Amino acid sequence: MKLLRIDSSARRNSVSRQLTGRFVEAWKQEHPGGQVIERDLATTAIPPITDEFVQAMHTNPAAHTVEHKKALAVSDVLVEELLAADTIVIGSPMYNFAIPAPLKAWIDQVVRVGKTVLFGASGPQGLLKGKKVYVITSRGGAYLAGTPTERFDYQEPYLRHILAFIGLTNVTFIHAENQKPGEAGDLARAAAIAQIQQHASRERIPVTQ
Repeated sequence: MKLLRIDSSARRNSVSRQLTGRFVEAWKQEHPGGQVIERDLATTAIPPITDEFVQAMHTNPAAHTVEHKKALAVSDVLVEELLAADTIVIGSPMYNFAIPAPLKAWIDQVVRVGKTVLFGASGPQGLLKGKKVYVITSRGGAYLAGTPTERFDYQEPYLRHILAFIGLTNVTFIHAENQKPGEAGDLARAAAIAQIQQHASRERIPVTQ
């Protein structure tokens, strides 16, 4: 079993990093022989999408030039990490009602025609099937469904849509809301940790008789 941990916060000791770390600890308890792949997007040099990248992505791999391969080099590594993982945990703080720039840059690199999505007569088909994804967020406010502030949440709807686009439809969101100093933040963080423990235990490897 392989777990891919993706962190995107600019802060080294952020709430989202603390919570993805808790998830890894809980996952290791259930999968003592499992492998954890760690990808810190804040320290990974992810190039922006360029014309060369787009041309390379839409060129038959058999015809790739040295320049094509260079343009896709980072993307190839990030896509392979996704393909190898059985479980994926993504830490995403909310920045200005949306996701951090490094996480958007990672998404741009892993949404790859022929690698993670295909286009056919019936439209796009995501290729990353059979994987479980957990998205752990930290937010300064609260954006619960049915509340007046729900409409300001451009984080979960976008991530849920783009992950499904590449075939990742089994996605659970764990939100640590109200992450400001005070009791409300402490309670929300504790609730998120409890959810992490609960979900990790559900991933326990069944014992064969």
